[in-house]
Amino acid sequence: MKIAVPAETQSGESRVAATPETVKRYIALGATVAVEAGAGERSYLADEAYREAGATIATDRSSLLKDADVVLAVRRPSADDIAMMKAGAAAIALMDPWSDRAGIDAMAERGLVAFAMELMPRITRAQSMDVLSSQANLAGYKAAIDAAATFGRAFPMMMTAAGTIPPARVFVMGAGVAGLQAIATAKRLGAIVSATDVRRAAEEQAKSLGANFVMVESGEDLETAGGYAKEMSEDYQRRQAELIAETVKKQDVVITTALIPGRPAPTLLTREMVESMKPGSVIVDLAVERGGNCALSKPGETVEHNGVTIIGHLNMAGRLAGNASQLYAKNLQNFLELMIDADTGTLKVNWEDEIVQGTALTRDGKVVHPMLAEGADA
Repeated sequence: MKIAVPAETQSGESRVAATPETVKRYIALGATVAVEAGAGERSYLADEAYREAGATIATDRSSLLKDADVVLAVRRPSADDIAMMKAGAAAIALMDPWSDRAGIDAMAERGLVAFAMELMPRITRAQSMDVLSSQANLAGYKAAIDAAATFGRAFPMMMTAAGTIPPARVFVMGAGVAGLQAIATAKRLGAIVSATDVRRAAEEQAKSLGANFVMVESGEDLETAGGYAKEMSEDYQRRQAELIAETVKKQDVVITTALIPGRPAPTLLTREMVESMKPGSVIVDLAVERGGNCALSKPGETVEHNGVTIIGHLNMAGRLAGNASQLYAKNLQNFLELMIDADTGTLKVNWEDEIVQGTALTRDGKVVHPMLAEGADA
């Protein structure tokens, strides 16, 4: 079995889908591994390190992909890459399944077996394969660090002979993996931290990290079976907006992390809320790739409005490329090992496995995932 690891071509993507450590593991399992020249450069992984791990370094992308049995990538294959790959090859990546349906259909038409890592079921067996969690952890940390670096005052309380500097106030919206790490990091930096989430289960987690918890009291069940947030009713949205408006104007930093799978990010911060904040305040919008939680966020840009700085970095985890690649590559390794026959070193997919079923997008020329199959309500 040949595993190919192409260099990422999407603008701003600094991660790579395999590290020398995971290459060694694939080879130990009986596979051969080819890595495109320079694939690990932006993650500080040199071609020589891959060579020493046993991989070959490919200088021609077409040759790399055309006879690969498995292609490991960070982002979904482009139309050109799909055309280079052979029918029956497995493509494993972050497939962004809720956008560009034509790209998903193209993989099906080519006969590729595509797996979307962001659709990994949230079950105990799959925790070591959960790329959303591993990358969100880094994103939450980096959001707090970027906020502290941008904020023109100190985060912790400082007592000096010239007077006392009060601690910064940080409000984290969304207490999932990214939000919890943002809370923990802001607390370590000395800030007073508050948090909010529509999921009642998040309250205990946020408080355990030292955050005050702010939440609309409601009888609505706003958590899916998979642990994600649901869309809110109009009444809940109205009451939440009132609560947030009152809370936000007292904050120095707001970090937003709220996402709903398959939907645009909910707008949580309106123009009026931003304008209620003090000059010098900072907003970090981690949902900007899905439209943003802040009405004034701009994807890939840092903007200022009425003295408030709004950070809209894309691919926040990728800003810590060395760590992000290490974790992502390990997630992929754990997933691929499910499908490698230990005796023959060949790909042997168990289509009855709930992890395989949960992540499979295309197979046998069709789009097979229930959320995307013909007639599904995506």
